[in-house]
Amino acid sequence: MAKSRFEYVRTYEQDAILLPNTYIVIRLDGRGFHRFSAHYNFRKPNDKRALCLMNAAAKQVMRQIPDVAGAYGQSDEYSFVLSRECRMFDRREAKLVSTFASTFTAQYQFLWPEYFTGIRLDGNMLPSFDGRAVLYPSLREVRDYFSWRQADCHINNLYNTSFWTLVLTGGLSEQDAEQALMGTNSGEKNELLFSRFGINYNNEEIMYRKGTMLIRDVGADGSASESTESRDVREWHEKSKRQVEREEKKRRKAEIVELHVDIIGDEFWTGAGRWIS
Repeated sequence: MAKSRFEYVRTYEQDAILLPNTYIVIRLDGRGFHRFSAHYNFRKPNDKRALCLMNAAAKQVMRQIPDVAGAYGQSDEYSFVLSRECRMFDRREAKLVSTFASTFTAQYQFLWPEYFTGIRLDGNMLPSFDGRAVLYPSLREVRDYFSWRQADCHINNLYNTSFWTLVLTGGLSEQDAEQALMGTNSGEKNELLFSRFGINYNNEEIMYRKGTMLIRDVGADGSASESTESRDVREWHEKSKRQVEREEKKRRKAEIVELHVDIIGDEFWTGAGRWIS
């Protein structure tokens, strides 16, 4: 390609390269989704159509990007974890984050008619997602990250369930409902729901309470081994191109499994949770 005198401006481009041999978690969040959900009259406290749409978009991201080992979603957010061995875009942060955000946004818009039948997207109020990348040195931090997001799901959903029950069933204004819940703990919210409205929170749909975990079913030989955490940087660099391509092909073929389970306790991480390498 012929060069021009203007090409010097490329020297201003600086890539942030993410550290090798670390797990990459990319979290996407809906941009302005409070206004977005109000504009399209999302059901309160949970709109199953919207949550299923989020899950469907995340599955498409995983199908298109085999480097994703698993993902967790709740409300208007989704977190994708890439293995320590991921070399996608040479681990350039901007390329990774922008690709995930744009792919997820495109899939969300494309799949919208399947879940919101008869409701057309307004060109002045389109869904979009922003993202960030965070590095974690070991599986311990990755586990704690997902546990944090599920704990957040529980706290927010319990509050929203209590709040909107007071408004929609109890007849309170939104301001009065907020005042009624101010300073209450989880036990008090559970008691309020049961004593005043006969609602056992533990019987609410599990997807609302636990969020959604997506993993690839790659078979027994595709799960993590004891040596996963002990791999050093040298081994990470020496993995052959053929090995990488073979593993990528296997991940592409793997079924994506949707789970609504506790991911804070040990059972998930010693069983189904051994999906990450």
